[in-house]
Amino acid sequence: MKSFPSLSLAFCLISLGLLSFACNPSNPETQKEPVQNLSYQFLVGTYTDSLHHGINHLTFSPGENLMTVQTIAAGIANPSFVIASKDGKTVYSLEEEAGIQGGNVLTFSRNGEDNSLTLLDQDASQGDHPCHISLSPNEDFVILGNYTGGSLSVFKVIEDKKLDFVQLIQHTGKSVNPDRQEKPHVHSTTFDPEGKRVLVADLGTDKIYVYDFAPDQAEPLSLAGEFPVTPGDGPRHLAFSKDGKEVLVVQEMSAVMEVFSYENGILTPQQRLSLLDEGFTGNVGAAEIRVSPDGKNVYVSNRGDANTISVFAKNDSGQYERIQNISSGGIMPRNFNLTPDGKYLLAAHQASNDIVIFERDLDTGILTQTLWKAQVHKPVYLHPLPN
Repeated sequence: MKSFPSLSLAFCLISLGLLSFACNPSNPETQKEPVQNLSYQFLVGTYTDSLHHGINHLTFSPGENLMTVQTIAAGIANPSFVIASKDGKTVYSLEEEAGIQGGNVLTFSRNGEDNSLTLLDQDASQGDHPCHISLSPNEDFVILGNYTGGSLSVFKVIEDKKLDFVQLIQHTGKSVNPDRQEKPHVHSTTFDPEGKRVLVADLGTDKIYVYDFAPDQAEPLSLAGEFPVTPGDGPRHLAFSKDGKEVLVVQEMSAVMEVFSYENGILTPQQRLSLLDEGFTGNVGAAEIRVSPDGKNVYVSNRGDANTISVFAKNDSGQYERIQNISSGGIMPRNFNLTPDGKYLLAAHQASNDIVIFERDLDTGILTQTLWKAQVHKPVYLHPLPN
């Protein structure tokens, strides 16, 4: 088995002259309450340019004024999406590449003591440039979204956490943008809260596909419905509301958050909300969408010339409204995530090579950028780990 040693990459930021206070999130005189002695851990997926790059591990301890990043699996090609089992002991990563059988999906065991990873299995993705991984609620199936391949691949988790390829679904079609939508581009595969269906966002065909999931069948996925979005939207990622009755979709190319009601696998459009401030001109590239752990807020990132995080909340009428647009603190916020308690939001910037931390108001959901920041080579995904 191949074990990957830890290699320290980056620590709490900015310059040596500022190091003594650079990690303080706010002025002690204005801080509302003392920072509890909590520690948060994240896996960090990256794009790689050398054998020294790979999967990283981030630790953030506000009470200790400490933020560190280590490379725990170097030499992996473009591990742009990385997730873990609920207990944090098994890690799945991609190699976002193309080839005869596409890229790869890698399975690791994780040592919680030193965070080292040991490679257990490597399988071809069966489609070019896999960019998304989903794990079934029972953790017995893994589904990949293959972006350039325009397909999704289904794997069964078998003995010793290895993966057995069981199904490939190839999408067909295109949409209105000849540069970005000349063919299917599967960007995400997401299980619904009940684990009965998988929703697939296809940027290339401007559709959200709903598949029934039957784990006891030889081919677990069967198409249940197709739901077109506005031509040119480019659906990318989606999230479910806390009660599971809404699907919230980030439309990459139009920089819109779209809200759908969800019942028995049926999506019905409800709202379209722009991520852009009035008068904005420039390129856009909406990327990630997250629902806060308490279910009160929805957060969406936007790249291009915007580089913002939008915050949404429901008003008294039950409709979503945008309550904040804030700079993401860097360039190209491809991904971000929240700590499990919802107190902090971490934004990963592919182009400025950093991860920036925001403090979240637990009552309003409003974000305030802190001075915590770490330099990381092209970070593009953040996955929280259990402590």
